[in-house]
Amino acid sequence: MSLRNQLSDLLAEILPSNPKDSIKGTELIRLLRIGLDGEYSDASLRYHFSVMSCDPRSPIAKVEKGQGYYKRGAAVPALSSAKGLLAMTQGRLDDLDDSSSVDTAMLRLSKFRAIVQKYAETKSVFTFEFRESLSVEAPLGNLWKFPEMVLIDWEHGEFDEDGLSLNPAHLALKQTLGLPPYHLSSIRMRVETSHDNFREDLFQTMSGSMWANEGVLYLADSISDESLGDQVRALASELGIGVVSFGLSPNDLDDLPHPAQIQNAIDRETEALIGRLHVEKITPAKRRTHCGWESLQSLRNDHLEMNQLLAWLGGSLENGKVKPFQALR
Repeated sequence: MSLRNQLSDLLAEILPSNPKDSIKGTELIRLLRIGLDGEYSDASLRYHFSVMSCDPRSPIAKVEKGQGYYKRGAAVPALSSAKGLLAMTQGRLDDLDDSSSVDTAMLRLSKFRAIVQKYAETKSVFTFEFRESLSVEAPLGNLWKFPEMVLIDWEHGEFDEDGLSLNPAHLALKQTLGLPPYHLSSIRMRVETSHDNFREDLFQTMSGSMWANEGVLYLADSISDESLGDQVRALASELGIGVVSFGLSPNDLDDLPHPAQIQNAIDRETEALIGRLHVEKITPAKRRTHCGWESLQSLRNDHLEMNQLLAWLGGSLENGKVKPFQALR
């Protein structure tokens, strides 16, 4: 096995997820030598650390300030996903003429995704992310089938250290009334929208939410253009799509910490992050009582992540306990 492949396997086990607990190079080399097959110089290992930390597909990431390495979180969206998130015509990044611009755009989106996860946590709502379905290998047509994230609101239960304990009596009552045990919100995410792409944003949101209880377009930035706001409200209302802005401009996103730091923020830090938001519901979503089971069945036949979502929800119901999806991996 090559050195890089060995490092990928070992680093995924050794590195901490929280950047605050990062491991410096010297200590990391010591830990790696226990499991490495072969003799490699410190210089060779440090070189691989440097190269791999710049690769979003590798398990190692370098702290932004200071020294040390930590385990990279879930990969930022691959190119086809970034195309969809940026809402360029036909998914092309034509307006971004260098890799630095693409990296900046993807980092902003990744930060916004992390903020939305934290925001959902404060509302006692669970999240599920579609990543493989929007990966570089996936067809661009998937952008019209899947959102970036699903919010799952169980609407009852008690939280403890192990997750959300569901109330059997409440579940039984819902079943008697013919109501679903949870509510699924399909979330399309954009940093901002414009006169040129708001129609694509809204129609993609609608198309990707046919199987959920509702579809919502989340915008990081507010809509300051009055004419644009009126057009967004009119079309969103016609389509039954919700639109919510979070008051985070591109510059505001640039000032936020790394996505992994946002995801691992402690309560006090989370409170400060949420305090920076100015959440505005531009239009309410038209909520459907039941999910689109025909659409769900069609998607689950060909897409692994849809099966993972349904298996997680079904297992949670069976166990009477809901845990974050990441905890089940």
